[in-house]
Amino acid sequence: MDVTFEAGLTLEEALRLAYDDDVTAIYIEPPESNVLTDEDSDDEDIGGSIDKLSGTQLHAQAEVKLANSDRISGRTPCSSSKSQQKQKRSFSWVDGDLEHQSKNSFEAGYTCYKDLSPIELVEKFLADEIMSLLVEQTSRYALFKNFSDPKVSKNEMKCFIVILIISGYVSLPGKRYYWKSQGDMRNSTISEAMRRNRFFEIMKCLHCADNSNSDPNDRMWKLRPYMEKLKLKFLQHYVPEKEMNYDESMIKYYGKHSCKQFIRGKPIRFGYKMWCMNTVSGYFVNCEIYQGKSSKRFIPYEEQFGKAAAPLLSMLDELPGQKRNLPYFLYFDNLLTSINLLENLKERGYHATGTFRENRIPKECPLSDKKTLQKRPRGTHESIIEKESNNVVTMASTCYGVSPITNVKRFSQAEHKIIQIPRPHLNLSRYQISVLANSEFPTFDSQ
Repeated sequence: MDVTFEAGLTLEEALRLAYDDDVTAIYIEPPESNVLTDEDSDDEDIGGSIDKLSGTQLHAQAEVKLANSDRISGRTPCSSSKSQQKQKRSFSWVDGDLEHQSKNSFEAGYTCYKDLSPIELVEKFLADEIMSLLVEQTSRYALFKNFSDPKVSKNEMKCFIVILIISGYVSLPGKRYYWKSQGDMRNSTISEAMRRNRFFEIMKCLHCADNSNSDPNDRMWKLRPYMEKLKLKFLQHYVPEKEMNYDESMIKYYGKHSCKQFIRGKPIRFGYKMWCMNTVSGYFVNCEIYQGKSSKRFIPYEEQFGKAAAPLLSMLDELPGQKRNLPYFLYFDNLLTSINLLENLKERGYHATGTFRENRIPKECPLSDKKTLQKRPRGTHESIIEKESNNVVTMASTCYGVSPITNVKRFSQAEHKIIQIPRPHLNLSRYQISVLANSEFPTFDSQ
């Protein structure tokens, strides 16, 4: 096949290709224009209906993945010549199980932080260089808009940010209400820290980047200098922990922005989608806001592992020094998990576990399909390993296997009582995925 789309491949064109070619996946970018809402995803296993797509979605940029792992983004010709195709790897599947991987290789130590007060901990991240950036850009923006220079000091800027933090968990109808005289409105912590007019003077001019030096390829350019400095602080003070989770998180936002997403069924449905890497104790290691086509794209990783997994590998590359070379246990959901990703992480020395979409299981893998397993009793499980790379699929892992098998209590519809169901060790790791993602404990109906 030799196809060229000069303006880029749209979702509508990608759907047409799906009828004629062996397409296994279609990835969609956010629309280029100012769009208030855009449905981003549906049920993880089922997906949305192509008959209910909006016009903005159909014209959004897209990327198609073929069965032979070739990708078509529409910006370059795609040829079926053998020289340009990736060699399809053959797998050797055998019955078996993985040996349990020990996690006692290193322990997180927070002794250097345990005696610090909350204010001292916050100042570790909102350091002088970040305050200097905000003060400088706020003053520059005031001159840019022909306002009088607010002449904000670093301490004033810290006080301003603290007020924003307080207003995040002490909610009132509007910012001005924190200075009202009524007892049910006034917040003495805020009103005594800064005058109301001074707060709004700073807020009117608050800025993080120079407007005269914009980057049209980066939709987050107005926040980029602040975000990059803050991410450096996250990485600097990161104390390595064995287990880390990579998942999407929503930042609530109701305004107008081309990066804004709408995700059905999420606690926060409207806002920015951010890829986050977190530890089991809740430390925020690294992040990247999803914005589709941008200067911050990770092209080599996208071509090999897809747009969802590419930021993960980039975040691992950004870990400083020796923190990058530790044997982490990584967890993620079925949006990311693929055999290629697991192999790459294992080559880097990392262990990985994730739920696995049935349509990504290699066709030659001798596992029963979902419909067959659903007809079997609860507690039924199957396992298979790839003889060379030892990757387990259905739940896919490089560190967990079936053994040791434990029991879990579940209610039996047939017997009308709670019974003991055998649970493979790999399924127990799904609980760890959920804990790391700060979600509820999942009901795992293993077949």
